Amino acid sequence: MSSSDIFANSTTTTGSDVTLFAGPARIKGFIVTPTGSAGTVTFKDGSSTLFTLATAASAASGPVQISLPSEGLKCKTNVAVNLTAGVSAITVFMA
Repeated sequence: MSSSDIFANSTTTTGSDVTLFAGPARIKGFIVTPTGSAGTVTFKDGSSTLFTLATAASAASGPVQISLPSEGLKCKTNVAVNLTAGVSAITVFMA
C-alpha cells in the first residue's frame, strides 16, 4: 500500500466550475455544507462529470463528511466542482 500526503481545498463559489487542483489527483473525501434549500455538487475531472451529489434542504443538520474507501476516486486531468445555490461550501481532500 502506498502512502501520500493529503491536502485540501475549499470553495464557496456557486454556478460555475471551480478547479480545486490543477493536475492528476485522487479524491479521498469531502465535507459539504448545505443551505436551507436542496442543492447539488457536481464533481468533475476536466470537462467530464464523475458524479453528482444531491443535498437535502437541511442547513440545521450542519456539514456532512463523506470519506471514499481505499484509494479514493482518481482524476486524470484535474479536480473540479460545481455547486448549486443549495450548497454553501465544500472542502475536498485529495492525495
